[in-house]
Amino acid sequence: MPVTKINTMHSDKMTSSKPDASTQKYLDIAEIRDDVVIMKDGSLRGAIMTSSINFALKSPQEQEAVIGSYVRFLNTIDFPVQIVIQSRRLDLDNYIEELEMKAKKQKNELLKAQIAEYIEYIKDLIVMGDIMTKKFFIVCSYSSVEKKMVGTKGFFQKLTEMFSPTAFLTLSNTTFERYKMELEKRMSHVRNNLSSMGIAASMLSTQELIELFYSSYNINTSRLQKLKEVGKLRVE
Repeated sequence: MPVTKINTMHSDKMTSSKPDASTQKYLDIAEIRDDVVIMKDGSLRGAIMTSSINFALKSPQEQEAVIGSYVRFLNTIDFPVQIVIQSRRLDLDNYIEELEMKAKKQKNELLKAQIAEYIEYIKDLIVMGDIMTKKFFIVCSYSSVEKKMVGTKGFFQKLTEMFSPTAFLTLSNTTFERYKMELEKRMSHVRNNLSSMGIAASMLSTQELIELFYSSYNINTSRLQKLKEVGKLRVE
């Protein structure tokens, strides 16, 4: 029986193609640790999540007081900050899953049917109402370049260090802790001023920062694949 030789050159090329570069290559984030985001340019970022104020429901006098506090807050800041408002579709998957578990354990058939109807009502309400939830963040920054720009180095040497993608690798633990301390001072200043305005503020931890960026860059995936806690990850 004759043997037919099949040309597999094309298929070999297909299977030996190099994988696409990781999207992390195109992000400005180099590392997240110790409740701080380290950028590729060597600068540090810290995020504060805040509550909100229903400004429209306040009296004219209260509104003026809030505006005055906000103006004073801005006047006391001598470093860059970023105010971020994140809008997402309301996620009640965990709540619905909890209801479904209770329905399975329910022995009363009438209550089980009512729970099932309630679950469908919530699902329809979210889809039809297009309910959105908002989160508010203030991002504070501290750049290592602020220290590097002071000294006897030449202008072009300082400029090269400023835009070096591996600048963060030159930070020793001692230097990082010093820069982190400066960043925390700025964040404490912001939190204290927000408190005077009646706004609750909390600094995001390492786990919360990772989840924030994960959900921001992977909106659909993050709903189906939840992240594990950093402390529970095993190092192989």
